[in-house]
Amino acid sequence: MTLALGGAAAGVPADATNLVVRAAIAFLSEAGLARAVRIFLTKSIPAAAGLGGGSSDAGAVLRALAASFPDALTAPALAQLALRLGADVPYFLAPRPARVSGIGERIQPLPDFAPFACLLANPGVPLSTAAVFAAFDARPAPSPRALDPELGLDLANDLEPAAERLCPAIAPLRERLRAQGARAVGLSGSGPTLFGIFPDAAAAARARARADFAPPVWARVAEAPKAG
Repeated sequence: MTLALGGAAAGVPADATNLVVRAAIAFLSEAGLARAVRIFLTKSIPAAAGLGGGSSDAGAVLRALAASFPDALTAPALAQLALRLGADVPYFLAPRPARVSGIGERIQPLPDFAPFACLLANPGVPLSTAAVFAAFDARPAPSPRALDPELGLDLANDLEPAAERLCPAIAPLRERLRAQGARAVGLSGSGPTLFGIFPDAAAAARARARADFAPPVWARVAEAPKAG
């Protein structure tokens, strides 16, 4: 098993602790396959950003192996394996708009979900998920809500106050997204990345240009995957 890294890989381990390596080893072991696997991982998002980067990478590896060895594991067995790797990984076996509950194993697709785009903004400060959860456990606080009646969104993230205590740069970034016309602004995962919701990618791109983010802020436009 070999892993090579490229792209925005600062802070990403290149050894067996990387979730993509763990995913590949788990798949081959569960399937009883003795194969040599080489993985080249190009990172496009910052590490420790609250964007599910490691989980999406693991999901991609599991999808690729399942396609290469279509009779190796049943769909339920693959889903169980994904859940053992992490609560977010099952969703990335087939990423699309969905309501996820339980510990990540209950995935209800939302076929009529309205399309939209996000402007993602990260202050350039990595934030440990474990540290955010510890801060929340020490002093839980009511969740801020981001509302967009037109898109039918009522967003709340219980971790947002804790993340902001650890990373004060979140607050001014949130206000900048709001100032650029975001319909709603929320925290992604455990942060520190924020997302501003816009009706389409063109509107999000215009907002990014107006905001004129300066380093170390990382900002990208992203579109929600198609429903179905």
